[in-house]
Amino acid sequence: MSDQQTINEKEAKVRKGFWPKMRSAMSRVPFAEDAVGAYYCATDKQTPLSVKGTLFGALAYFILPTDLVPDFIVGLGYIDDASVLMLALSSVRGAMTQDHKDRAKKALARTPVGGDEPPQPPETSS
Repeated sequence: MSDQQTINEKEAKVRKGFWPKMRSAMSRVPFAEDAVGAYYCATDKQTPLSVKGTLFGALAYFILPTDLVPDFIVGLGYIDDASVLMLALSSVRGAMTQDHKDRAKKALARTPVGGDEPPQPPETSS
């Protein structure tokens, strides 16, 4: 399997599962803005392939139903997710632009927390 195919598979999983996971977890994770910024960076057509691969890998880990530390453990459940995301972001330092960060803030402001109401559609990549 090529790198491009692997990235495409991770991207499909992230696009499908990211917003439902974020909506259900955003009140419990202190890194919500970083995660949404990473999502916008990873889905930006201008982002280099290597950066996309790193970010899609970290975001795919975040949306996994099972991981190293189960998300339902209060106070600890998202520590592994945060660590993976922060490591990914530090390794692609500079790739996330101010536009990605601004779009993340706007998306979080219009995304309902929990419940059955679907999140507002995220802005499309440039």
